[in-house]
Amino acid sequence: MAGRRIEMQELAQDLGVSRATLFRWVGGRDQLLAEIIWSMTLPTFEAAVQTSRRKRGANRVASVLGDLAAFTVSSEPMMTFVQREPERALRLLTTQATDFQARLQALIEALLAEEIAAGRIDPPLPVHDLAYLTLRMSEAFVYSDVIAGETPDPGKVRQAVRALLRG
Repeated sequence: MAGRRIEMQELAQDLGVSRATLFRWVGGRDQLLAEIIWSMTLPTFEAAVQTSRRKRGANRVASVLGDLAAFTVSSEPMMTFVQREPERALRLLTTQATDFQARLQALIEALLAEEIAAGRIDPPLPVHDLAYLTLRMSEAFVYSDVIAGETPDPGKVRQAVRALLRG
């Protein structure tokens, strides 16, 4: 959170354990980083769901994902990590290297399923595929600076999700 690079040896010393013990507790540095980011992402996603509870359908999903994107882009610790270690950040957050992406996709899938079950979205794809696509679109606009040299834009997340879900 202070923007410093996490060093496993230093962390082990701070905790008063051996490096091997720390690795047994948390896995490697990548797993620890993914868990730290997840510990910020989950409550942010849940808060976005609460904030959007009066919205319906595409607007609700776009609001939740847009709020999550806005939090990510405005999070100094998160963006410092992404800028300092772009390849690692993208690998940990957007691939199967950790379970971060799968967990986030599952949250999006549940949100979509709720809106579909209520008849507020007529999905153009199966819900699993739709969750994957909306997550990938969100990642494209959140990490656009390291992917394509563009400015991250949470507003584009909202626009893209609305466009996709309204068909």
